[in-house]
Amino acid sequence: MNRAKRLVLVCLALTGAGFAAAATRVEGKSIRVEFDGSMHSRLVAILDGKERVMGDFTPSEFIRVSGTDVQDFALQSHTREVVHDRLGSGFRTVLTGTAPSLKKTVTVTVYDRFPRMAFFDVEYTNTGASDLAISGWTNQHYSITAPDLGSQPEFWSYQSGSYENRPDWVLPLQPGFHQRNFLGMNAPDYGGGTPVVAVWRRDAGISVGHVEMAPKLISLPVTAEGRGRATLAVEFQQNQVLKPGAALKTFRTFAAVYHGDYFRTLRDYRGVMVAQGIRFDAAPADAFGPIWCAWGYGRKIKPSQIYDALPVVKKLGFTWVTLDDGWQTAQGDWFLQPQKFPNGDADMRALVDKIHAEGFKAQLWWAPLAADPGTELVKNHPDWLLLNADGSKQKISYWNSWYLCPADPAVIAYHRAIVRKAIQDWGFDGLKLDGQHMNGAPPCYNPAHRHARPEESVEGMPRFFQAIYDTARAIKPEALVEFCPCGTAYSFFTLPFLNMSVASDPRSSWQVRTKGKTLKALQGDSIAYFGDHVDMTKDDFASTVGIGGVVGTNFTWPEGSAERKRNDLTPAREQAFEKWLRIYKEKMLSRGEYLGELYDIGFDRPETHAIRKDGSLYYAFYASQWDGTVTLRGLSNRSYRVTDYVEGKDLGTVRGPDATLTVKFERHLLLEARPE
Repeated sequence: MNRAKRLVLVCLALTGAGFAAAATRVEGKSIRVEFDGSMHSRLVAILDGKERVMGDFTPSEFIRVSGTDVQDFALQSHTREVVHDRLGSGFRTVLTGTAPSLKKTVTVTVYDRFPRMAFFDVEYTNTGASDLAISGWTNQHYSITAPDLGSQPEFWSYQSGSYENRPDWVLPLQPGFHQRNFLGMNAPDYGGGTPVVAVWRRDAGISVGHVEMAPKLISLPVTAEGRGRATLAVEFQQNQVLKPGAALKTFRTFAAVYHGDYFRTLRDYRGVMVAQGIRFDAAPADAFGPIWCAWGYGRKIKPSQIYDALPVVKKLGFTWVTLDDGWQTAQGDWFLQPQKFPNGDADMRALVDKIHAEGFKAQLWWAPLAADPGTELVKNHPDWLLLNADGSKQKISYWNSWYLCPADPAVIAYHRAIVRKAIQDWGFDGLKLDGQHMNGAPPCYNPAHRHARPEESVEGMPRFFQAIYDTARAIKPEALVEFCPCGTAYSFFTLPFLNMSVASDPRSSWQVRTKGKTLKALQGDSIAYFGDHVDMTKDDFASTVGIGGVVGTNFTWPEGSAERKRNDLTPAREQAFEKWLRIYKEKMLSRGEYLGELYDIGFDRPETHAIRKDGSLYYAFYASQWDGTVTLRGLSNRSYRVTDYVEGKDLGTVRGPDATLTVKFERHLLLEARPE
């Protein structure tokens, strides 16, 4: 054996932390992917001039054959070439390896424009003489280990799956934690999500996902395997027979590294998708006006209750009035209830005209894709229903309704007609689209639809909502299209077809704030984020105002006018609402630039959010109690006057770029730093 060959073998065998265990490396500006001789890999973050090994070598890309994962491929060759494509300029490295009856080709591309990301195209070729039974593949299976930084917990994570119990999207990882994050249906009407998960420690993090242009039925499992180690991956179940000589290609997936919390890596993902053709239209100016919704009266709402409440709604300074659930005869049959609107369309137009006459914008609640059993729609158009593989109907459990298939042209045409009725005929200025079932759909097996693949219904959801969005804006270019998927983790692919996202039935103020941070990363600052009805969080206006959300409520007035007494606008509540509406409209932080990279929502204490607007910086601190220093980041090298703008207290001057203050507060502290 010659000296060169011995050196290669020694390099492949070294696994200590101080040795280069890689057989080959893919180098980006801020990320390095190291492969060993079995084509296992690990990530190295190159951030702030420091290299951080993120975890151990793991079998990162593998395929399941006859129920067994084929994880080891002997590395045979690698080549590197320059690339120029729609993501910009960079380098492409092609690695090949072999296992019995299989060749694996891994193409890793890094771009100058996206320095923290590496993109993977993986292909498996059957090199044997017999068929191979494939049941799935895994990409980007990485470990992340925690150095001894004294952090408790050791990891935080962004989870993107949608579940019936509506869990937090952002949470600390405890030993034994596991969440599959399947982006298909995890309950009859809970599914969909954004195809990214992230795990970070105090000094750096990893995210993985796919960059396909349509929803895919992948899983993004995150597991905390014990003290100091977690794993994450992209998985896809795919039952097929791979013939001799045939090849299977995975979706295009990615791995990314970053410093701080998950905000930066979601921004990077958004940038990639925009570069590939996704477009976000800026919300109309009116979208940032505060909202009063009549849902406090429930489904038994009477038009007279809206008429009666309008004077106090106007006095408090709301911009929008929303007619919520209860105007229709049934989900699916979107006809006016005759006992509430005896003159039909004329009565609805009169209500909208009155709302407009009082200076408000009018919004209508609607639950697309839901059809109740026994409705005229189901009787007359059973062929519109989404059917499961066994021919059964897919239930929407919350509404006790059936799914309509979003990929069926007749269903799309029917919903376009409803939009025209609401916006053009009745005169509404916006729509409130509601229901967890809107976030994802199961595969459709209805033979009447002649789908080429059952997954056309899954992939067709964004186009369905694009039809609604485009129809509304064609009638009224400034139409508001609010999308509330009731606790589910938003599907990124529908986000371009709305101009108001929502905290979506938050279960806590933490969810209001973390959902806001997530959606501002995915959508940018030009889309309105509604903190949902403040009544859900015990009138915690501070959590919405401080992160740049739009405020709203479903209070009822006068007291005792509705069954839901908890929503009564008492004199004390009215005084508090008046104060917070004034603050909201004076500051309008919902129109500012959310600076999500300045603070790590997991590891920084107290929890901090920052917004830049009109030359000033606004800081929102949250903790049950705090007595100590807080840091004001993002300032210029100059003096600033600091004010508690909720209480109107002058806290003196500080000097940037980083300044500290000693403060004491309970629940929240909202500060303005204005340049002097």
